[in-house]
Amino acid sequence: QVQVAESGGGLVQPGGSLRLSCAASRSIQLIYSMAWYRQAPGNQRELVASITAGGVVAYGESVKGRFTITMDKGKKTVTLQMSSLKPEDTAVYYCNVNSFHWGQGTQVTVSS
Repeated sequence: QVQVAESGGGLVQPGGSLRLSCAASRSIQLIYSMAWYRQAPGNQRELVASITAGGVVAYGESVKGRFTITMDKGKKTVTLQMSSLKPEDTAVYYCNVNSFHWGQGTQVTVSS
């Protein structure tokens, strides 16, 4: 059973925008936090943005001011709005729920 499912990746030109969405299954009864991580080839997985059920957000330094994370607690979904994308944002983006459940990842490629 898929417990965390991402969508919205794709190819975008530098300077463009993209929105990623993630939905947690109903089997995850309580949501404490949701987050987005990313991993580029040859790099370690890094935190992009996180949000708690109480609304506390945190961003990786490289995406501050460009990305926005939001959560819909009722729907158990999290969205990552990405703007002013750069080639170095190219990576597989993973959704994480409660610091435990991981999605399969969605590819984001920023290239002209």
